[in-house]
Amino acid sequence: MAPQAPTNLAASITDERIRPFLPLVYLAWSDGELTPEEIEGICSAVAQHPGIDLDCQVALRHWLNPEDPPSPHELELLRLQIIRWTKALNVSPSASVTELGIAVAEATRSDRVVTTDERRALADIDTRYGPLGPAPPALGTPIELRTMAKQEASFDVQRLAAILDGRHGPIRNRLRGILAQAEFAYGDDLDRDDYRELVLRWTKTLADGGFGSVGYPSPFGDADPGSFLATFAMLGHHDLSLMTKFGVQFGLFGGSIARLGTERHHVEYLTDAGSLALPGCFAMTETGHGSNVRDLETRAVYDPVTDELIITTPNDLARKDFIGNAGAHGRFAVVFARLVVDDTDHGVHAVLVPIRDESGAVLPGIRIEDNAGKGGLNGVDNARIWFANVRVPRTALLDRFGSIGDDGTYRSDIPNPDRRFFTMIGTLVGGRVGVGAASVSVAKSALTIAVRYAHRRRQFGPTEETERLLIHYPIHQQRLIPRLAATYAYHFAFESLIDDFAQGTDDPRRLEARAAGLKAFATWHAVDTIQAAREASGGQGYLAENRLTTMRSDADVFTTYEGDNTVLTQLVAKALLTEFRQQFDSMGATGMVRFLFHRTASAVTEANPITRSTTDAAQLLNASWQLDQLRWREAHQVESLALRMRDRINHGSDPFDAFTEVQTHAMTAAAGHVDVLVLDSFTSAVAAAEDGPTRAALDRLRALHGLATIRADLAWFQEHGHFSAPTASAVRKLHDRLVAEIANESLALVDAFGIPDQVLAAPIATRG
Repeated sequence: MAPQAPTNLAASITDERIRPFLPLVYLAWSDGELTPEEIEGICSAVAQHPGIDLDCQVALRHWLNPEDPPSPHELELLRLQIIRWTKALNVSPSASVTELGIAVAEATRSDRVVTTDERRALADIDTRYGPLGPAPPALGTPIELRTMAKQEASFDVQRLAAILDGRHGPIRNRLRGILAQAEFAYGDDLDRDDYRELVLRWTKTLADGGFGSVGYPSPFGDADPGSFLATFAMLGHHDLSLMTKFGVQFGLFGGSIARLGTERHHVEYLTDAGSLALPGCFAMTETGHGSNVRDLETRAVYDPVTDELIITTPNDLARKDFIGNAGAHGRFAVVFARLVVDDTDHGVHAVLVPIRDESGAVLPGIRIEDNAGKGGLNGVDNARIWFANVRVPRTALLDRFGSIGDDGTYRSDIPNPDRRFFTMIGTLVGGRVGVGAASVSVAKSALTIAVRYAHRRRQFGPTEETERLLIHYPIHQQRLIPRLAATYAYHFAFESLIDDFAQGTDDPRRLEARAAGLKAFATWHAVDTIQAAREASGGQGYLAENRLTTMRSDADVFTTYEGDNTVLTQLVAKALLTEFRQQFDSMGATGMVRFLFHRTASAVTEANPITRSTTDAAQLLNASWQLDQLRWREAHQVESLALRMRDRINHGSDPFDAFTEVQTHAMTAAAGHVDVLVLDSFTSAVAAAEDGPTRAALDRLRALHGLATIRADLAWFQEHGHFSAPTASAVRKLHDRLVAEIANESLALVDAFGIPDQVLAAPIATRG
């Protein structure tokens, strides 16, 4: 008769019958999510296979008793033993209970035989409850703080870097070389004026290198707006005051002349704008109106007697506010004002207005007040501007979409003023594309610093072992790795957006909504990621020399410039409602029947969670399955938003008031739509990767991002009957397994961002 299986965990390590189930015991407790009902189900799954030793069943039930859990000491002994067993085994950190248990047993049993019943019992547990979490991390070998752990990645870092750089690789590499030069070393402890002058010199160097004019039409530039946006995004790795100054001068000021002006404006101004010979600013925002550009109050009244436009600030709230380049360096401003011709208000137009002479003296009729110290970006000279009957020639009107003829008559090929306004504003959507893409670069920098630090910094550890690297702690992995996957996802979303913007391959209104949504959620992601990286780097992250606090201060404004994120999100929701209404109106009688049938079928499905219940890991990781879930949620949320709007309008509400009342639902629908855009772009990028190992690495990140997005809204999916409890549990556990697996290659994944050490400039992230 076989000896009774021990009920003491420490003693069980020597019992060959128990070893297939030891990883299960450890992972069941370390997972922390198993309910008493799930534990009973695990024990039942084992008991259903009579070939398993009865004493083993008794011991397993004892160890999994929620009323008598193992002591922390017992679990630590078990964890260390599993590590010792698996160090020499080729078992993935994402191995299932079946794979890990069998591998341990086969490597340590004298007969190296695992019975069919044991395999089936472990497989049944996998199937019924999903993955139970990753194996405990290997401890590695002691290293000094000044070096980083050497890591063999499953992919070629340079090939992944080439995919990230895409078709703009040459200009990105050229810019890396320039930013790594000593001239671009960060200035420490500069006062405000010196800092502004340093940023101006940096901007001039980039202009001399041709970076400022790359997006302007030929012959004034390279007519490559995609390369300009890639340049702007790359500057997000460096000083964000430089990035902002560069964007204001070449993107907003010069870009307005290029997109809103006509040939005479191009000939007169674009060359000087692109070389920084003519510093300028973009005077749109007013103190009293913020994001509401359509109702700006600054006036540009045409005087037919002198053939001039008279620019006036009618009240203090109509002053132009927070205007970059206006505080010290700007000589011209593109001023957005209400164009009045023959007592008729034709809406907002753009006018070129001189504000300083060549010596830098402020011109008559112009009042400029420096915004002074800000929460960040103090290398940018922001200011307020007032205009007191400032006269400029009629030809100063940027008249691509609306002009004043020699006879003093206003003309436009777009007679509808609302449509004309949105057409003009739509040409400036590149600013939002650029800010969103640059915010992804900031997130990359923050993650590179925090991940590199996590691979060199040690903290705590059991008495008999060395201190453990931060990256080996699951909670540390949870701080960084899902955000790393999301950063990759947003990178590819913006690469796709930049290409479509540059090539004009998307409908302008759809492109505007897409840019608004991605800018909003990418900048929110960047701010969140910087804070997480700062905390993950502890006190070192709070030191200014490691740049995270500066990034946090400088990037904070991303959420409100180039459009307040909350307002932009509502713009996305309105676009979704418009598209829904167009689809609804075009359905016809047959389509309406199908629509009603679909709603009925959805209601039945929601009432029966079994119809969408799965714990199969392969399905949960599948890109199509993940996208299907997010698209289902998006469709449901947009339809719900439309019906809420319809009900309010049917009860007499004005459409504006109706939308205001459902703002929270609109935000939710917009967020769901952006989630689909981001995951869809990531999925397409993975499919386009030609190198197998690189594609596999990207697909793991894609799978994690998809699971993380679903996990963040599991309550909604369950509330609507879309997921059963086992499916929700499996999503959480598989998410955590992937986090642990990707953490092992996280150093290589941030290296693929290609940020030079001189640009990163954080001592805790420097190699060697």
